[in-house]
Amino acid sequence: MSNRRQDHSSIQSTRAFGKDHTIPPFLGASDVNRAILFMRLVTFVFAFTLVLLGGTSQAAQKVLVLQSLRVAPYEEAAKGVRSVVAGNFRKLVLSDLDGLDVAKAVRDERPDVIVAIGTEAMNRVKRIKDTPIVYLMVFDQHNSLTTGSNITGIGMHVAPERQLVSAQKVMPRLKRVGTLYNPARSGALFRKSQATARSLGIDLVAREVRSSRDVLNLVEGMKGDIEAFLMLPDATLLTPEAIEYLLLFSLNNRIPIITFSDKYVQMGALMALDVDPYEVGRQAGEMVRKIQSGTSPESIPRSEPHGAVITINSRIARKLGLSLNEEALSRAKVIR
Repeated sequence: MSNRRQDHSSIQSTRAFGKDHTIPPFLGASDVNRAILFMRLVTFVFAFTLVLLGGTSQAAQKVLVLQSLRVAPYEEAAKGVRSVVAGNFRKLVLSDLDGLDVAKAVRDERPDVIVAIGTEAMNRVKRIKDTPIVYLMVFDQHNSLTTGSNITGIGMHVAPERQLVSAQKVMPRLKRVGTLYNPARSGALFRKSQATARSLGIDLVAREVRSSRDVLNLVEGMKGDIEAFLMLPDATLLTPEAIEYLLLFSLNNRIPIITFSDKYVQMGALMALDVDPYEVGRQAGEMVRKIQSGTSPESIPRSEPHGAVITINSRIARKLGLSLNEEALSRAKVIR
């Protein structure tokens, strides 16, 4: 009877141990437990070693940041990238490489991943096809710079529909907003803005513009019909002459301008929802980490900037006679 119990105990232990690891029937229960413990320890050590090897492999990879200029937004973006990525990190700045063949200098570095910060940086590396490239803060309205199976990255501007949401928080009574757009350049942006405006109860008064020479007459025709003007990131509107006229129109008619870059707020627009360079750098860094882990750039979707900062020109608000939401002001970067 005792022999049967012992055989039954051995069978149960064998089942617990697993089908692929048969335990000889002459082993006792304590021997079986030790064997099970040993195998579990071996499995844990093996798994832990794989994790360490994966981390070491990632740390051994070289990340090269190519930065267009030594300006504060680009420097902050580079810091954001560095805060996230592992590996050998190197930065080159185009303004320091005057006269050099930049593409050759980049290839000589033999990077595993290239991060291009700024339009000119991306322009210099776009012909490199055998190295993954992550871009950020690149103005590429026609997608001529940022197309390729080895390229992914983050758009230049916060979506205009998010600008409208922010504008209504700053000016809660906002109901009629004008805008100009070139269908060939910013048609998709306009359609998204139009859908958001409807959801917010805002009437978006829009006119198509084909040439910057037409901006003056089209905007003049909106006088008396709009309470604010939404500036889209459309190259048709971004000539010095068109910008100057829009700012004068704003002051003369007390119509605030909502824009996508704080540089225009410095010039006289009321407010902008602009990217947070450090956070966009971190966002790009997460893309780099995925590439380091073996994901192809083609499998990583291009995305819009997540982090954003509201900038408000309080001097312009006073000149336009506007009363702004205090809570929104407390959360914004205010130019006084």
